[in-house]
Amino acid sequence: MVAPLRIGTRESQLAVWQATLVQNLLAAQGVASELIYIKSEGDIDTVTPLYQLGVQGVFTKTLDAALLNKRIDIAVHSMKDVPTILASGIQQAAVLKRASHKDIFVYKDNANFLENPYSIATIATSSIRRKAQWLHRFPQHRFENLRGNVNTRLRKVAENEWAGAIFAAAGLERIELRPQKSVNLDWMLPAPAQGAIMVVCRSDDEAALGACQPFNDADTALCTKIERDFLKTLLGGCSTPISALAYVENATVFLKGNICSITGTALEEITLERPLAEAGTMGLRAANDLLQNSAAQKIMTDIRHAKK
Repeated sequence: MVAPLRIGTRESQLAVWQATLVQNLLAAQGVASELIYIKSEGDIDTVTPLYQLGVQGVFTKTLDAALLNKRIDIAVHSMKDVPTILASGIQQAAVLKRASHKDIFVYKDNANFLENPYSIATIATSSIRRKAQWLHRFPQHRFENLRGNVNTRLRKVAENEWAGAIFAAAGLERIELRPQKSVNLDWMLPAPAQGAIMVVCRSDDEAALGACQPFNDADTALCTKIERDFLKTLLGGCSTPISALAYVENATVFLKGNICSITGTALEEITLERPLAEAGTMGLRAANDLLQNSAAQKIMTDIRHAKK
C-alpha cells in the first residue's frame, strides 16, 4: 500500500484552504494525501514589520526545512511569498491557475476620499510595495503597521480608527471573507505572482512531482515566472517596492512592471509584449531595459541605501 502524500501547510485559515485545494486536486487523480500542520516564523511574530524579518522565505523556510528533513512530501505556498530562488534541494512541482491578482482596499466608513488626491487619511499595511504606490498617488496619507493572518488584519481594521487597510483580493475571496466595504485598486500593480499558489517538492522526489504535474497551469506558471524574473533581475527581494503583472491574451503575453521609491515620490514603469512562444525571457528583458533608465537606477540606489 502506497503511503499518503504528506502536504505541509501553515496553520492559518487561508493556508489550510490552499492546502486542502491541493489535497482535492490530488484526490481527483486517485492520490491519497494528508495535511501536516507546521508553524512558520512569519506566523509566530506578528509584530515586527516584514521587511525587518529578512523577508526572503519568512513564510516558507520552516516548510522548506520540513520538506528537506522528509517530514513532509510537498508544501503549498502563496507564490508571492516564495523567494525567487528556491532553496537548494527543492523544486517547483506545480503552479495552480491564478485567482485575482488585484489589491483591494477594505475601508472603515467610506472610500470617497480616494477620489481626492489631496485627502488626509491613515492607511494600514506592512507592505513596502503597497505603501510606495499608495504614497505616489496620495502623498499626504499616513501609515500604520498591519501584521497577522487575514482574519486578524480584518479584526484590526474594525477595532482601529484607520480609514482602512490594503489586502490581496485572492486571499479574502478564497475563504469568503471579502467585506462589502471594499474596492478594487485597479491602479495598483500587484506583487509578482500575487494570486497564484505554488506547490513544491524535493528535487529528487519524482513521485511527488509526477502527482502534482497534472494540475500545473501552464499560462499561470509562465506569467508568474516572467514576473519573478523581473523582480529577481532588479533587486531580488519581495520586501522591495517592485511590482509586475504578466497575462496571456490571443497567444500574446503582455507584461507591465514598475519600481517605485519607498517614499512614493518617483515611479518608473515599463510595458512589453511578445508572442507566447517567445515570452520565456520577457521578465529578464524588461528588467534589463528598465536598468538602462537613469531614473530607475536612482530609485534602486536609494532603496539599497534605505535598507542598510
